[in-house]
Amino acid sequence: MRPVSGLRWWIAVLILLATLINFLNRLTVSVLAPVITAQLHLSATGFASITNSFLIAYTFSQAISGRLYDAIGNRRGFSLSIVVWSLASMAHAFATGLFSLNCFRFLLGLGEAGNWPGAAKVIAEWFPPRQRAFGMALFNSGVSIGSVLAPPLIVGIEEAFGWQATFLAIGALGFLWLALWLAFYQPPERHPRITAEELALLRAHRAGAAAAPRPAWRSLLRRRQTWAIVLSRFFCDPVWWFYITWLPLYLFQVHGFNLKEIGQFAWLPYVAADAGSLFGGWASGALISRGWTTDRARKSVILLGAICMCAGLFAPRTHTAASALALIACVLFGFQTWINNVQTTPADWFPDTAVASVAGLGGMGAGIGAMLFTQATGFVVDRFSYTPMLVVAGALPLAGTALLFLLGGPIHQLSFEKNDL
Repeated sequence: MRPVSGLRWWIAVLILLATLINFLNRLTVSVLAPVITAQLHLSATGFASITNSFLIAYTFSQAISGRLYDAIGNRRGFSLSIVVWSLASMAHAFATGLFSLNCFRFLLGLGEAGNWPGAAKVIAEWFPPRQRAFGMALFNSGVSIGSVLAPPLIVGIEEAFGWQATFLAIGALGFLWLALWLAFYQPPERHPRITAEELALLRAHRAGAAAAPRPAWRSLLRRRQTWAIVLSRFFCDPVWWFYITWLPLYLFQVHGFNLKEIGQFAWLPYVAADAGSLFGGWASGALISRGWTTDRARKSVILLGAICMCAGLFAPRTHTAASALALIACVLFGFQTWINNVQTTPADWFPDTAVASVAGLGGMGAGIGAMLFTQATGFVVDRFSYTPMLVVAGALPLAGTALLFLLGGPIHQLSFEKNDL
C-alpha cells in the first residue's frame, strides 16, 4: 500500500469522529428532555437519576476500559466499546418509563467510557510529546462539534420522525464508524501506510516504552500524580456535566425556550467549547516549541482555562438568555482548554503502557464527581432553583486546579523500578 504522509493526523481525525458520535448519542436524552420528561412524567430528580445511571456505569467502566485497552490494544478495544454504546443508544427507542430508561443509560455509559482512555492511548502511541496536546485537542474537538450538531440534528429528526426514531438513527452512526475503523486502523509498528520517517520519529520519542511491562495497579495508586489527576477531575468535570445535562432544561424552565428554540440556540456555547479545545492544544504545544518546559506550558494553559470557567459565577445575575449563553460559552471554552491539557498529563507523567489505565482512573474520578453533582442539582432544582448550583459550579475549577498543581508537582516523565511492575 502507498504510504500516507502525516498518518498520525488522520488517526486523530478518526478518533475525532468516534468522539463526535459518542456525544451525539450521549446528548440525545438531554436535547429531547422537554419531550421525554413530559411523555414519561419525570421530575428533575427523576431526570437526574437517568444521568446518574449513565455515570455509574461510565465511572467504573473508565477504569476497567483503560486497563482493557492496555491489555488488548486500541483496535479491539474501540471496536468493543462502540458496538456496546451503539446498541445501547438504539435501545432507548424502546423505553417505556424511568426504569427502562435507566437501564439503557447504564448500558450506554458502560460502552461510551472506553472512548476516553482509548483515545488517550492512541494519541500517546502516535504523537511525540510536543504534538500530543494538539493531537488531544483535535480528537477532543469531537466533543464540541458533536455538541454543536446535536441540538439542531436531534430536534430535526424528532420533529420529522419522533423521539424513538431519533435514538435509532443516532445509534446507527456508530456502526458506520466501526467499518472505517476496522478498515483503516493498525498500531504504528504494523500500519501498512505509515512512512519510514514518521515511524522513526515515533520510535525516537518512545524510546522503547511500548515494549516495557505495564506498571501494576498498586504502583499507579501509590503515585501522587495519579491522585492529582483523579482529584482534579473529580472537582472540575462536574462543571462540564452540569451544562451538557441541564442546559436544555435550564433554557426551557428559566428562559422559556421551546424545543425549536433549544435546537436553534443551545449549540452556541459548544462553538466556544470547540475553540477552547483547539486553543488549549495549540497553546501548550506552541509554548513548548518556544522553549518552555512541559511543566510550565501545561500549567499556564490549565490555569487560564480554570479562570475562564469561573465566569459561571455571574450566570445567576443575568436576566437575558443571550447574556446567560455568553457566560456559559466562556465556561465551556475554559473547560475544554483545561481538560485538553489535563488529559495529556497521563502521557506526560507515565509510560505508554500505563497511559490508558491512568486516564481511566482520572475518568473514574470525574464520573464520581459528576454523579454527586448531578444528583445534587436535581434535588436543588426541584426545591429551589438553578442559582446555588451555578454558583458552586463557578467555584469548583479553582479547587480542582489547585489540587492538580499541589499534589502532582512538576510535570515530567516518571521512572518505574522493577518492583513497580
